[in-house]
Amino acid sequence: MDRNEVAVIVGAGPGLGCALARRFARAEMHVAMAARHGEKLDAFAAECSGIHHHARAFSCDATDEQSVDGLFRQVESEFGTPDLVVYNAGAFVQKGILETSREEFERCWRVGCLGGFLVGRAALRTMLQRPAGAGKRGTILFTGATASLRGGSRFHNLAVGKFGLRALAQSMAREFQPQGIHVAHVVIDGRIRPATESSKNMEEFLDPEAIAETYYQLHRQPRSAWSLEADLRPWVERF
Repeated sequence: MDRNEVAVIVGAGPGLGCALARRFARAEMHVAMAARHGEKLDAFAAECSGIHHHARAFSCDATDEQSVDGLFRQVESEFGTPDLVVYNAGAFVQKGILETSREEFERCWRVGCLGGFLVGRAALRTMLQRPAGAGKRGTILFTGATASLRGGSRFHNLAVGKFGLRALAQSMAREFQPQGIHVAHVVIDGRIRPATESSKNMEEFLDPEAIAETYYQLHRQPRSAWSLEADLRPWVERF
């Protein structure tokens, strides 16, 4: 590899977001970690930096078009054109439909789906600047959930956005895969192990480091066999 690849993680909070940053940093990729309050990630970004690669935290509201476009301009200016972009942001209010306010429903949809559109579109615009004959032009990955496939009682605020995000990924893949951009959606079918989890039965949870490895391997897939969707669950999970 003649240069360090560039990875952008939007929604780089504790858990999966940080596990993704660690995995990409081990591959000596420059890592841009974006969150609404990016300053909270400064210390972690410093840990992910190395001699030959750098990590930096950025503040970005994924539901704001100007904020997203500004993030990608900053990343391009500091690191170069992204090779891998992950949309990992989400919002969820567990309530019954009759108790859910319009504001709550809209906020969850905006973070769960609209943000994915804004980030995905910005990623496409920058990746398409690479010459068409240059082979693969980039990877865009979207984080889904069990709610991407079915809506559950009191889970509509999550399911509606995740359903839409999955549809976005499918449409984006069919439009841009022939142009050299790999788009994939990852269904996280189960609970991700939190950093503070004290339960002895850790096998009930998905290991965030293991999930991050799958994301990295999706990015590394050869063009002759690209996945559109992967679903991950602990071996004890029923499905």
